[in-house]
Amino acid sequence: MKVTMKVNGRQVSGEVEGRTLLSSFLREGQELTGTHIGCDTSQCGACTVHVNGKQIKSCSVFAVELEGAEVTTIEGMAAPDGTLNAIQAAFQEYHGLQCGFCTPGMVMAAAALLKDTPKPTESQIREHLQGNICRCTGYHNIVKAIMAASGQPVAAVAAE
Repeated sequence: MKVTMKVNGRQVSGEVEGRTLLSSFLREGQELTGTHIGCDTSQCGACTVHVNGKQIKSCSVFAVELEGAEVTTIEGMAAPDGTLNAIQAAFQEYHGLQCGFCTPGMVMAAAALLKDTPKPTESQIREHLQGNICRCTGYHNIVKAIMAASGQPVAAVAAE
């Protein structure tokens, strides 16, 4: 089957089997390897992308279901010249990453949260990230990075 969608602002097409997951279409068909596959069961959030402006786990949807959709991956978050966006810069500044495996999904989840809730509380951030697993940092610096990206002070973020 042929599927066509807009990925990171660019029209793309590809031949896929009906069972091809969006995560595989992006990684293998479009060579957008920033979308990580951690579990293939929709548990870890490493494959988080935005589809038509909404946060989804790309291992939970078939590529053919997204005919005509607009998809944004981590590669589409930075400016065309490679300048990091505010969330990416905050993750870097506040060391909201360690091994980096979960980072693309965390950044995409953070972007969705900040779109809907520009000044989230620490509690709202932690609740929103429940579907994204980080095995390294314990979330403390990730929460600080998201607070900083929202323009809020990070000094009061609790170490949990």
